[in-house]
Formats: sequence, C-alpha cells, structure tokens
Amino acid sequence: MKPTKEQFSKKLAKLKKEHEKFLSKRNKPVTKNYNGIYQRYKRPVLTAKHAPLHWRFDLNYETNPFLMQRIGVNATLNSGAIYLNDKYLLMVRTEGWDRKSYFAVAESANGIDNWWFWERPVTLPETDEPDINVYDMRLIQHEDGWIYGIFCSERKDLSAPEGDTSQATASGGIARTKDLVDWERLPDFISHHGQQRNLVLHPGFVDGKYAFYTRPQDGFIEVGGGGGIGWALVDDITKAEAPHEKIIDEKIYHTIKELKNGQGPAPLKTEKGWLHLAHGVRGCAAGLRYVLFMFMTDLQDPSKVIARPGGYFMAPEGLERIGDVSNVLFANGWIRNEKDEVFIYYGSSDTRMHVATTTVEQLIDYCLNTPEDGFRTAASVQNINKLIDKNWGLY
Repeated sequence: MKPTKEQFSKKLAKLKKEHEKFLSKRNKPVTKNYNGIYQRYKRPVLTAKHAPLHWRFDLNYETNPFLMQRIGVNATLNSGAIYLNDKYLLMVRTEGWDRKSYFAVAESANGIDNWWFWERPVTLPETDEPDINVYDMRLIQHEDGWIYGIFCSERKDLSAPEGDTSQATASGGIARTKDLVDWERLPDFISHHGQQRNLVLHPGFVDGKYAFYTRPQDGFIEVGGGGGIGWALVDDITKAEAPHEKIIDEKIYHTIKELKNGQGPAPLKTEKGWLHLAHGVRGCAAGLRYVLFMFMTDLQDPSKVIARPGGYFMAPEGLERIGDVSNVLFANGWIRNEKDEVFIYYGSSDTRMHVATTTVEQLIDYCLNTPEDGFRTAASVQNINKLIDKNWGLY
C-alpha cells in the first residue's frame, strides 16, 4: 500500500534527525597502543553514511512516496586535503553503487569530527578523451598561486582483445582552481615511461620548473619493470610532458615496498628537509598489503633522499583491515596547520576515511632517528641490540 503523505513526512523527519545526529558525533583519541609518533582516533572521519541525504534520496512525495534511496554511495576513501580559510577540507574520492568515483569536498572546523559535505560534488571538466573514472586527487597549493588537483584518469584500454572488458589505462589528470568549486582542466601528464596511476605535484618550483613525483608502471595494475617513486621536471604545466624520470625511492625485495611504492600527498617543507608520506605494497597469502612509510629529502634538492626510516610508519589495525579491498591503508592527503600540527588523512581498505594527528617536530624526529632497513635479518637484530645497549640500566 502506498504510504500517505503524513507517513512520508514522519519517515523523512526521522531520517533527517538520525543523519544529523550521526554527523555530529564526536571523535575521541584511541588510548591503547599509543606509540609516541602519532595519535589514532576511534571513529572514521568519513563513511558512505556521511553523504548528504539529498544526494541519495528523492525527497519529493509525489515522485518517491516510499522514500527509496535512488542513488547509492558505496565508499568514501583516499582523500586529498587542504587547510583553507581556517577550515580543514578533504577532497573525497566518493564511489557510487555504480562503481564510478567522483570528487566531493567535505569540511570540518577542527579536522577531527563534525565533517559535512558541501552542497554539490565537484563538476570536473573532461578532456577531449573523456575519463571513464577519476580518483585519488592530491591537492597542492603551488607557489604559482593555483591550487592543483592531481588525480588518476582511468580509461578503457582500446588495445585489449575483443570481449575483454577488464583492461584499463591510467594517466595523470591535472586540474586547477582558486576555490575548489570552479575548475580548469589541463591536458593529462605525458610520461615516456609507461602508465601513471600515482602522480603528485611538488608544491614549489625546482630550478624554475614544475616538479612531479611519478610512479611509472608497465600496466594498469602491475608495475612490471617500472616501479618506485620517480622524479620528473616539467617546463609548462599546461602541457605537462616529462621525457625523463629518475627513481628516487626504489622498490626492494623482502620489504614493505617489495611490489610497488608511491608518493602519498605532496611533501611538507621543514627546516630539516622535506617530509614525505608514501605507500608501500607487498604480496602475502591474503593478497596485497598496503602500508604507509616515510622518508625525507634535501631542502635544496627534493630529489635527494636524506633519511629512510625502516619498516612501515602505519599499517591497518582492527576494523581498518576489513573492506572492499582488505588489508589496505592509503594516504594522499595531510594538513599542517599554523601550530605545526599535522593531520594525516588515510583511507582504510578502500572503504572509509580516518585521521591520525602528530606534529612536524615528531615527524622530523621519527625520520632522522629511526634506524634504516638493513635488508637482512642479521641487520635487524643488530639494530635491536643497539637499542638494548642504549637502554641498559634504564628499565
């Protein structure tokens, strides 16, 4: 039986009340297993449930008397981040039930909780060759005055055999804006070293050129003979082409970055050097495992690595390990505020967004004073013994 208008109104009022209550929940720090490096929080900062009701439901009784959800949101993940006008803003990869991802801006006053989406998702201009899917945007406030959105542009691989609908190609999409509302789309990044699924723009000029962190790979999924975090200089970002790329952080056997590794957000500039957050991937019995790691590069030459703390910086824990693509952490956004506090925004298992907080001082200390990976069991034991000797008599 068709609901009455009164029944519809009551159901809608309840739906709105429950959603407002959900959005206003506070987020508390996790008190167990604190490691002194960063602070995790109990709740995800963004989930599919955070999506506005008017994106998902037809709120008109005449056209939707059963108050059915017409358009679904499957996941909110892998968000770029920016601190703008004293607001913490995330450029959220929002994935629909139809598997298409789109970008949407979510805002918070404190960066921890009470996140809400802007009125509409981002209307991103297309190129002459339209994207099938876009995702994982980094937001970079460049010294040229623009805010750049660097993302993956995915299209069907036209060279795939007839009937094969699984093959894709990836290139680095580039767009720019002043306000995150109106966007200018630039031509995709042209690489001479394979596909680019993980492109990041350096926030300043290097030798008068635009600098990019790349991840060259032979195919859409497998890096093949490529891989590692690359470095490329570009003369003109409106025609971004990099004939030369050099690897500055390579993938290495039997490490957390054995299969592939890629730059996360754009690096943070400090007096000691550039802080980098990246992801590393290895294979295991359960599939691919994505973790986060850090390194530092030289202040004058951002392509020169000066510190490589060994092992992972952050790995999936608890419910973070469960989702559409399990056992995955991925970060492409972090924010440094005026107090030198750092908010690390990371997606878990391609499903939801979280935050961890720390400070610039802590991250510098972590990078400069954590032992490097010695790449052998014996070297790992040596590092432990050195720490034991240092602590002798203190415990």
